[in-house]
Amino acid sequence: MPSDPGAELDWRDGVIPVSTRFDDPYFSLNDGLAETRHVFLQGNRLADRLCDGFHVAELGFGTGLNLLALHLLWSGLRRPGTLRFTSFEAFPMTADDMDRALRHFPEAHAAATPMLDQWSRPDEGLCRIELPGLSARIILGDARTTLPLWQGRADAWFLDGFSPAKNPELWAADLMAEVAAHTAPGGSFATYTAAGHVRRALETAGFAVTRAPGHGRKRHMSTGTLRGLA
Repeated sequence: MPSDPGAELDWRDGVIPVSTRFDDPYFSLNDGLAETRHVFLQGNRLADRLCDGFHVAELGFGTGLNLLALHLLWSGLRRPGTLRFTSFEAFPMTADDMDRALRHFPEAHAAATPMLDQWSRPDEGLCRIELPGLSARIILGDARTTLPLWQGRADAWFLDGFSPAKNPELWAADLMAEVAAHTAPGGSFATYTAAGHVRRALETAGFAVTRAPGHGRKRHMSTGTLRGLA
């Protein structure tokens, strides 16, 4: 994966990658894997919903931790079929940096080798990752440009950009409207943030939004389901 343009990193305590561009860590300092499971997997009720052909989409691929958590869940459920996963990433990390970050989570890192092996120079801004029971596409570039051009619709969204206070572009009302436009009927989203302007943007876009208990020290997070047409 080319590193320029790409993720610009500092390392907190030698193990936590921090974006110097956005001055924000890539995952929670309070067990990022547990937060991923609480916010994105449980927030979207995926243990009950996953089935053959189910499509998860994501804003912010980062270290690939969310993809690995989804893969671990799906593998543990032992249901037949293949999940689809599409992620939008503007500043890709190198495979070496991803590997270094994921070593902080032995369970995820143990499953990461196939993903890291396939995380190479993309064709026309697209990286393909094939795992047992999961087919992933990572679309590189600014989501404000790439998401409107996407032809897919997701059954569940992981909204995992950097903090809205530090990366407001990825939480703007027009992009949240694109998320809704690329959500299947009855589809859902989950995100770690409970920022009021994000919640309002998602409500305006068509989601019924709920504030839910957050992970660790975070009091609240947000989840929602796309409302049906009147």
